[in-house]
Amino acid sequence: MTPTVSIIVPVYNAQNYLKRCVDSILTQEYTDYELILVNDGSTDASGSICDEYAAEDARIRVIHKENTGVSDTRNIGIDAAAGTYLQFLDSDDWITPDATKLLVRSALEHGCDLVIADFYRVVGERVAHKGDIEEDGVLTKEEFAAHMMENPADFYYGVLWNKLYRRDLIEKYRLRMDTSVSWCEDFLFNLEYILHADVFYALQAPIYYYVKTKGSLASQGMSITKTIKMKLMVFEYYNNFYKNVYDEKDYEKKRLQVYRFFIDAASDGGAPLSILPGGKKLGEERSFVCSGGLSGDGILMESYRSRKLLEHYLEVAALQYDLTLRDVTLLLSFGTLHTVKNRRELADYAGLSVGSLSRSLQKLLSRDLIKLTEIRVKNSASETDIKNAERSARGGLSSLKPSEKYLQIKLLPAAKPILAALTAARNDYDSARFSDFSEEELAAYAALTEKIKQNTLKVLLP
Repeated sequence: MTPTVSIIVPVYNAQNYLKRCVDSILTQEYTDYELILVNDGSTDASGSICDEYAAEDARIRVIHKENTGVSDTRNIGIDAAAGTYLQFLDSDDWITPDATKLLVRSALEHGCDLVIADFYRVVGERVAHKGDIEEDGVLTKEEFAAHMMENPADFYYGVLWNKLYRRDLIEKYRLRMDTSVSWCEDFLFNLEYILHADVFYALQAPIYYYVKTKGSLASQGMSITKTIKMKLMVFEYYNNFYKNVYDEKDYEKKRLQVYRFFIDAASDGGAPLSILPGGKKLGEERSFVCSGGLSGDGILMESYRSRKLLEHYLEVAALQYDLTLRDVTLLLSFGTLHTVKNRRELADYAGLSVGSLSRSLQKLLSRDLIKLTEIRVKNSASETDIKNAERSARGGLSSLKPSEKYLQIKLLPAAKPILAALTAARNDYDSARFSDFSEEELAAYAALTEKIKQNTLKVLLP
């Protein structure tokens, strides 16, 4: 059966980190893929490690070849691929468990030719979230090229590993890596691909862990003369790309911006690695999970597992839209709760402290995602009924009052894409919980859940 995705990993002397890379692929939530490991003449144990994995998983294919460099190695992987989409990894990096799922979902939902995603940059034990495009929705070629013009030498645009490609486009135009180039070869491939693509989507969730171990041109032993020549050649590709994307008049307007590539490229593609603005300790970039709470038994353990599973999927929406888990949990609660008596009641429903609720509400209000309105609802009962109820009430006020104040919650149009992401997260949550359930088991679960609900209401609403 033809796989939906072909994941291509060039391997060269990667024995110290290859298992981390491959394991991150084999533990993907999305499983309809083939993994092509291309061993580029490794002199360490990398080749045997690849063969061991292939012996255990039929989705893995290993290609052994003489050492010819990463560009030729990737080309061989492309030649061998059978998937509808192509995804690339470097053997010293790894991906999040939801990486392939998020890439494919984006491509299918938006009819994309190219999906580009945020990533994590890893330096030692520190990690930082990196991205560039913050615009929601589908982008045209011109719009995507305009974003790229702002940061032309950024890894975000230049590399292969944070993107998903359509293999039919690659084959139709015979796109391959240029083996004569040893700097920005990924970027040149991307420029050629973008010229033939029409629909682009920026996934604002980090899915890839990039470890800076590759060297600059100088560290490759290339002379200054050859370095300058190489960069001039790459710039000529880049310059011609924009001449093809824009007509002559528009190109002239943007020519100075295009020439910024010279300045950005002078740094060899990166800022000092000792500094990671906004960085976190590796392992803390996503929500924390208590392993003991996941494996134990008991009512609190079960509640904890369910909450952490939901947070696991909600977190993607939070990352995409620069919100916290607390923020998106609150938005999710608004989907079913439209009026409450006060903020304390809302905080209780959302499982937040009043202080945390206030901070999240302020953020959601400032971004025009919600609107809060205080309304007063009049009671339809007569004044006599109210007075009689007050006299018969035991030790407190009657629930019948002339009028009551409520908070009315309205979700605004700006929240629509976030709500769509939350719906997808909820669907993923249900799919994970009910995996391998038969229709009969699902029906039985629904009936028992309703019975538990009614029993609970008898106690809480006497």
